[in-house]
Amino acid sequence: MAAHVPPPPDPQFVLRGTRSAVHALHFCRGAQAQGCQLLFSGSQAGLVHIWSLQTRRAVAALDGHGGQCVTWLQTLPQGHQLLSQGRDLKLCLWDLVEGRNAVVDSVHLESVGFCRSAILASGQPRWTLAVPGKGSNEVQILEMPSRTPVCTLKPEAGAKPGMLMCLRLWQANSGPRPLLLAGYEDGSVVLWDISERKMCSRVACHEEPVMGLDFDPQKARGVSGSAGKALAVWSLDGRQALQVRGTHELTNPGVAEVTIRPDRKILATAGWDHRIRVFHWRTMKPLAVLALHSAAVQCVAFAASGLLAAGSKDQRISVWSLYPPT
Repeated sequence: MAAHVPPPPDPQFVLRGTRSAVHALHFCRGAQAQGCQLLFSGSQAGLVHIWSLQTRRAVAALDGHGGQCVTWLQTLPQGHQLLSQGRDLKLCLWDLVEGRNAVVDSVHLESVGFCRSAILASGQPRWTLAVPGKGSNEVQILEMPSRTPVCTLKPEAGAKPGMLMCLRLWQANSGPRPLLLAGYEDGSVVLWDISERKMCSRVACHEEPVMGLDFDPQKARGVSGSAGKALAVWSLDGRQALQVRGTHELTNPGVAEVTIRPDRKILATAGWDHRIRVFHWRTMKPLAVLALHSAAVQCVAFAASGLLAAGSKDQRISVWSLYPPT
């Protein structure tokens, strides 16, 4: 007799009011909400909404991208500065101290592709920013906040990985040098050494474009999703060589984003088939399929508390409490 599988839970709550498709999500604990947890969302209409998870209402709407879709959001470690990237070829730095909500700096982007930027920041005044470069397969590295160009990473002349699709900056505890993982249109994932300006390793993970990836530095293991029907799990050895460890077949094609929870216990995917899928990170055992949304899920994000948020083309943001961290 088959074991009883409990049905997936309902969301804790659903946020409405973006009035357009949700393309980016990011959790932050903000002083302006008096210690209340905040969720930032970026919309197709170019607005960044700041949601209080205490009142479950938007406390502000930031308008800095001229009505163009907001594709990426990230707060700096200090918590009172927010980065937003839009399809208007602009990356805005917002000052959120005491409800100011003002753009204090911006970086012009030279690529209108799908790729979201990435940062490496440890709470120091200086931090590293990776953005799509002028060429469709190039990555530009800047030192911030001075906007000093560090380098441009370009595939070798013979390599044709296609368009740059996603980025993840990180730094090994044992290594002083920042490293960059990049996913490309041809389905490959590449490890770049920024200091050496060189490609360390490249591995073919998918037959379709890589839409999203995440990396666990402690396990030296990452996961990527594509326009196809599989998640790929890959690892990085001591010689900085990438290797595919396995694939997990999905029911339907299309993963818009994949993210590992901060405690590295579970991961979640945003599916074009309207589903959020949750997996055990160590074993890749499927844990839940969350079927609330009525259109493609575009983004997923975890809070340090374990909460999971998902944004969809149906203009809704669902917030879930699953397998709480112990």
